[in-house]
Amino acid sequence: MLRLLSREELSVAELQEILEMGQSRISSHLSLLRRNRMVVDRKDGKKTFYALSLDKSPNYDIVRLALAEDSDEDFWESDQSGLTRILERRRSESEKYFEEVADRLGKHYVPGRSWESIGHFLFRLVPYIVVADLGAGEGMISQLLAERAKKVFCIDSSKSMVRIGTDLAKKKNLANLFYKQGDIEKVPLNDKSVDLALMSQSLHHAQHPKKALEEAFRILKPNGQLIVLDLKNHNFEKARENYGDLWLGFRENDLYKMIKEVGFKKARVETVSKEETEPYFETILGVGERP
Repeated sequence: MLRLLSREELSVAELQEILEMGQSRISSHLSLLRRNRMVVDRKDGKKTFYALSLDKSPNYDIVRLALAEDSDEDFWESDQSGLTRILERRRSESEKYFEEVADRLGKHYVPGRSWESIGHFLFRLVPYIVVADLGAGEGMISQLLAERAKKVFCIDSSKSMVRIGTDLAKKKNLANLFYKQGDIEKVPLNDKSVDLALMSQSLHHAQHPKKALEEAFRILKPNGQLIVLDLKNHNFEKARENYGDLWLGFRENDLYKMIKEVGFKKARVETVSKEETEPYFETILGVGERP
C-alpha cells in the first residue's frame, strides 16, 4: 500500500481493486498510517484520495527502507499492473466524454463555459504572438485568436476533436491554426516555443494538474504568459460522469500555489464568474509569467 501511495494518490475503492482487500481492512490501514503522519488525505467532492507524505513523519527512515525492500517483487508486479489499469481507466473515462460529444460540443453544455468568463479570458490576450491552447477541444477560443495571432497550436488528446478542429480551420481559411493530438501533461511542442499558454476548462481533466502546468512552463518563452480558466472547487459529483472531470475544480489558494511552485512569477488567481443556475459553478482565472 505504501509503495502504491508513493506513486499516486488513490481512493479506498481504487486500493481495494488493486490490492484485492476488503474496504474495512483498507480503511483500518489508512487510519493507522494517518495517525502516524505517513499519509495525507485530500477530499474531492464525495471522494477522498490518499497519498504518501513523510515530510513530517517520525517514521521517515523506516518507511524509506520499506519502500526500497524488494523481497515481494512478485506481489509488487501485480500491484503495478493494477495501478496502471486504474490510471488508464481514469484517463479513458475523461476522454470518452469528449469523443462522444466532439461533433456537437459547440452547442453542448460544458460547466464554466460562459461568455462572461470567456470575456475575462480574451481581455488578457496579446495580438500577433504564438499561442498554445492546451486541452483545446474543438478550439472555439483558438479560432478567434487565429484571426490575429501569428500562430495558434491546439493540443487535445481526442482524435475526433483534432479531426473536427482541423476541418473547421480549413473551412475558415485559418492557415495559422494547427491542431495536434497530445496530452497536456506531455505537450508535443518544443521548449520555449510559444508566447502564451492557455488552459481553458482543461486543467480539471488532467490526472496531474501540476505536471500540466510544468509543461506549460516548459513550452513558454522567457516572459511568456500563462492563463488558466477553470472551475472553482465544487461538490457536483455528477461532473465526473457527465463531463469526464477528474477533479471537481480547484481552490483559489491551491491553484495559486501550483502556479508559484512550477516557477511562474507574477502569479494571481481570482474568481471571475458564478453561474445563476444549479449547481452554481464558479469560474476562476489564474495567470503567471515565465521568468
